[in-house]
Amino acid sequence: MSYLDDPRVLFAAERTLLAWQRTAIALMGFGFVVERFGLFMRMVTSQPLSTTQRGFSLWLGVSLLLLGACAAIFSALQFRKVVRGLGEKEIPRGYWTSLGVWLNFALAVIALALAVHFVIDGS
Repeated sequence: MSYLDDPRVLFAAERTLLAWQRTAIALMGFGFVVERFGLFMRMVTSQPLSTTQRGFSLWLGVSLLLLGACAAIFSALQFRKVVRGLGEKEIPRGYWTSLGVWLNFALAVIALALAVHFVIDGS
């Protein structure tokens, strides 16, 4: 339990959650771009990619998507742990502390769905 009785503690924790959220989104976006790069190369060269080239972009992209999903989940869980340790004076009345957490979980589900789609469709 914190003894600061200052709502800025909550807001600092929330800023940290949002920073991790941006990191997760960046990892997921980069994973999507890397995975789709193989498709782009096939369109530009008008030749099919070898299984090695396609496999590399597929698995690197899927790995980045999964890494982004893990970052979103772990940061949400860490934020929930911090919020549970705060006192009543540190959380403004009526403030929704779970909105960012649920957004991170939604981002993780989207990343996992994309990863599954790429693996099923790409193999």
